[in-house]
Amino acid sequence: MSFIYFYLLILVHPYIAMWWKVFPKAGRKSWEALIPVYNYFVVFKITCSKPFWSLLLIFPGVHLVMWATANVSFIRRFGFYSLTDTLQGIFFPYLIFTKIANSEATFGPETNWSNSREVENRKWGDHLVFFLCIPIIGHLITTILDAVTREQPGAKSRAKEWGDSVLFALVAASVIRTYVFEPFQIPTGSMEKTLLVGDFLFVNKVAYGPKVPVTPLSYPLFHNTVMLPLVGPIKIQTYTTLEKGTYTRLPGYLKIQRNDVVVFNYPSGDTAIYDPRMPDGLMGHDYHGILNDEAVFLYSGSPERAQQYQLLKSEYLKSGKTDSQADSIASMMSIMNYIENPSQWKILAKDKLANGEFPGEPSDERHGGLIYRPVDKRENYIKRCVGIAGDRIKVVNSVLFVNGKPAKVSKNQCLQYLVSKKTVAFPNAQEMERRYGLENDPNETRRDFEDRCDVNCLVPVMHRHHPGYYLLTLTREEKAKIKKDFPAAKFEIYIPTIAKPIKDSNPFDLIENVKTFPKDFYIPNTPYNFAEIQIPSKGQTIKINKENIAWYRRIITAYEGHKLEERKDGSIFIDGKKSTTYKFAMNYYWLMGDNRYNSADSRIWGFVPEDHVVGRASLVWLSSSSYKGIRWERIFKWID
Repeated sequence: MSFIYFYLLILVHPYIAMWWKVFPKAGRKSWEALIPVYNYFVVFKITCSKPFWSLLLIFPGVHLVMWATANVSFIRRFGFYSLTDTLQGIFFPYLIFTKIANSEATFGPETNWSNSREVENRKWGDHLVFFLCIPIIGHLITTILDAVTREQPGAKSRAKEWGDSVLFALVAASVIRTYVFEPFQIPTGSMEKTLLVGDFLFVNKVAYGPKVPVTPLSYPLFHNTVMLPLVGPIKIQTYTTLEKGTYTRLPGYLKIQRNDVVVFNYPSGDTAIYDPRMPDGLMGHDYHGILNDEAVFLYSGSPERAQQYQLLKSEYLKSGKTDSQADSIASMMSIMNYIENPSQWKILAKDKLANGEFPGEPSDERHGGLIYRPVDKRENYIKRCVGIAGDRIKVVNSVLFVNGKPAKVSKNQCLQYLVSKKTVAFPNAQEMERRYGLENDPNETRRDFEDRCDVNCLVPVMHRHHPGYYLLTLTREEKAKIKKDFPAAKFEIYIPTIAKPIKDSNPFDLIENVKTFPKDFYIPNTPYNFAEIQIPSKGQTIKINKENIAWYRRIITAYEGHKLEERKDGSIFIDGKKSTTYKFAMNYYWLMGDNRYNSADSRIWGFVPEDHVVGRASLVWLSSSSYKGIRWERIFKWID
């Protein structure tokens, strides 16, 4: 339901609740109840002595909490304190207000906490408020404390005192986290060595302008799920889509610039798979990648593929091929049936995942099924913005080019290099860490120095066979220091995979192409060599056809909400109309991790829409290594 309906409810509520009849009973003028906004100012003034709370009604999400607070505070001054009264005040206060308006009810003072009868009357209403602030835990705490200790005579009950404190702490946290800044923890090594695993930082939301939340009705201290005690490993969704808004961004004082470190909602996170076996509850973040892999798996083991394979092998044997030759060619060619029509297998894969079945071989275990998430509740990611709307980007042998020129290399951006043992013998890993800061995390989230000394080890084919080699993950500065100390060392940029041109590709190569954006069989990108593409800008109109539509499918459908149909004759229909052009409704960005060899970024899932941008990473306020403890040198460090 749109924001507008909830704001309309807040505006018309005083008239439905007959406040013009209730106000005189509280010593106010009837006309005061008829002036929008001012009427709430008056209610907060006479009930809580905090008229400025009426300003909080403008914030989506907080607005309904404050609306309920105004109602509950108002009816309580007329003696309605019980559990059922409080429930009505929070969710549907009109019966009580009608009773007040048409009775001789009088506006009384606040609760006399020395009067045991009054305290008892409101006991469970206060417990309800505290329960809604901190489900289960809060109620248990107050119940236990009430059982083992005594209240101070004449003092507010614990449920009332703690409930008020927690409620407005949550309101303040909601406003601050949504519109000013939000804490964020670095979970992976994709931004090493600029940001380290275990860094805690603040995200500045004012810089680019705070987003008005699309799903404002959510618990403010958790992003999208929380594990409740006593419920087991099940994670509970912390938001509801009862109220939904459209993308709106308030004015900021900066525009997104190249090389800004940006926090954003994961573009491919519109669908996720809840996996109770995983620490963060998700079976990876790239649902669309999982879906593609599962579709291939289902086809590979299907009777259709087996039948096609047998027919092809028989034909190749008849043509004079050997058994091994016929087997190899038939295996490849049978995959072409999937490539020519993958949609039916993706549907089967989606149904399988939606039913709670794990990918791969059948199992009795089940996961939590598919989760569909609105934009602002997708996982938060952090990367460096290397391309803004209108830029042209490409990657050649792991080097990024923007608008035809090598991109700026940030201070701590790192690449991987091969150094053959034919040219140099480095000290051991401990000495390399002492001299150059090359760190190997025991948890393998960071591997800066690897000594591949096994005589049987092979470098990928494009790097030839080596008797042994070192694999180093280095910044430009670290490389220069090592080169100075070991001038004979020959550094070769490591390229793990090389995509074949389509004319030289076999069906298995085409399947591999789907792992990299734009996830199309016939566009052979890899993270290390990526075709040039222009980043779309708002208002830009482009020609679309069957050759380039792959780059824009997700923009047209998932990000800008159109229905796309691609017909076999090459024609393209958008929202049922044949189209040869498309006009973009938003700006888009290209984001990559500073750790270029260990980063799932735009090279995998493509463009980042402006409505996914959360804010600018500003300050590391704490940093902790899993095996070294507190990194004191990183505390209160500004982010470059």
